[in-house]
Amino acid sequence: MFVDEAIITVRAGRGGDGVCSFRREAYVPRGGPDGGDGGHGGDVILTASHRLTTLLDFRYQRYYQAEDGRPGGSSNCTGRSGADVVITLPVGTVVYDASTGDILADFVSDGQSVVIAQGGRGGLGNSRFATSTNRTPTQHTPGTAGEERTLRLELKLLADVGLVGFPNAGKSTFIAAISAARPKIADYPFTTLTPHLGVVRWESEQTFVVADLPGLIEGAHQGKGLGLQFLRHIERTAFLLYLIDVSGWAPIEPITAFEVLQQELAAYDRTLLDRPFAIVATKIDICSSSDRLVQLQHYCAQHHIRCFPISSATRQGLDDVVTFVGTQVNRVRATHAK
Repeated sequence: MFVDEAIITVRAGRGGDGVCSFRREAYVPRGGPDGGDGGHGGDVILTASHRLTTLLDFRYQRYYQAEDGRPGGSSNCTGRSGADVVITLPVGTVVYDASTGDILADFVSDGQSVVIAQGGRGGLGNSRFATSTNRTPTQHTPGTAGEERTLRLELKLLADVGLVGFPNAGKSTFIAAISAARPKIADYPFTTLTPHLGVVRWESEQTFVVADLPGLIEGAHQGKGLGLQFLRHIERTAFLLYLIDVSGWAPIEPITAFEVLQQELAAYDRTLLDRPFAIVATKIDICSSSDRLVQLQHYCAQHHIRCFPISSATRQGLDDVVTFVGTQVNRVRATHAK
């Protein structure tokens, strides 16, 4: 099961109390105060790992608490600090404060970590308050409470290329044809209910990652269909491929389909229209007429958009798409590396 949202509560440990104690030992007159400080409470630490791909675990465990610090002891002994709690998240997780909506952490690399809740400070023992005029202090301070937060976790896939298209546009068949990914393929809408990642190899050892995402429909930015579950994952992709069905079975004309898809992306996040993209005309092997393909190619030529007619079933045109996309991804990576 793929889960890309979860809400959890975390609480750091409370600091241990400082103690009031006086040295009592035979043949040692006026031993003086020797109360030790309390130990610090444990922190709650979030860390990212590429070994995880879903937030499923957080559907079943929603509360995490670090250990409290121990109180101080006599003979100026400091209490033991509480153990930290380390929570492992998938790379690509964004952590929000559930009450304010502020972004607290954005995990984009393996091993990245952050202290999300600070443990409380240990209290001071009475030995801390001894002075030349106050040789028998009795005051001591309690430990402070650790931070407590309610967090909203949101997983956004990290992929180089995102496939955008209406249901049954051929996205799953396309990614299965160019990579080792094996998403569900069927002749009814919304066969892809969860995102799939596929690693595409080209030019011997070069690779890029493609995300096959649930089909988009008009009104998706308002939550229709799989709506927001799809759109959040496209935010991190560097290059977009619009897959347009040009067969006679498609209910929407190719040009209209492309324009509606762009409108939905713009309504969700207008910056998505600034991403480099290309159009892939799918299912040319079952075209009853070439009119739809010709119209789309003419539209693309007018607007200076690259258009690749393909058939995933017969593999016609796939090599050209993979080479072009791989080149574009390398350019984007080189730009970000500067």
